[in-house]
Amino acid sequence: MPAPAEHVRVFGAASLLLAALTAPAGTGLAGIAYDQPPPNFAIPTTRGTEYLSQLRGRVVVIDFWATWCDVCTKEMKYFVRAQQQYGTKVAVVTVSNERPDVAASYLRTWNIDLALVEDLDGAISRIYSIDKIPDTLVLDPAGRVSYVSVGGLSWEELQSAIERAASQAPSP
Repeated sequence: MPAPAEHVRVFGAASLLLAALTAPAGTGLAGIAYDQPPPNFAIPTTRGTEYLSQLRGRVVVIDFWATWCDVCTKEMKYFVRAQQQYGTKVAVVTVSNERPDVAASYLRTWNIDLALVEDLDGAISRIYSIDKIPDTLVLDPAGRVSYVSVGGLSWEELQSAIERAASQAPSP
């Protein structure tokens, strides 16, 4: 028979497993919930400042990334491909909290024409609970979170998430 400490350890592990199995599915990002709009933020564009909430009516892909992150730079081609394939039906917004112009310079060097938010003080990353990168969110046309990838993703995952989000009926 196991020692009493073993009972506690097994019981504790079983309780954690049971809690994980019965808890509602989370996004992996504290404060970000499925079927809810994420926090709003400003997006600088060539036409002036837009806000995330103004992109409703389209699927929105938000990519948290950095130039020093190999996985981030490898998956950048998927975001470019999504923008090219879906055109104005999809808006791709990239967010980097590196020093000023580091991410912008990277995008210019590689001729990547995606919206960039330079989150210099990390405020957006904090309110989105971004701990490690890359992280990607896909919003449906009503502006609600429909998909979250914590870590890298494949083209198939991104394409599937965009298609699923696009099929959601916008709320009135």
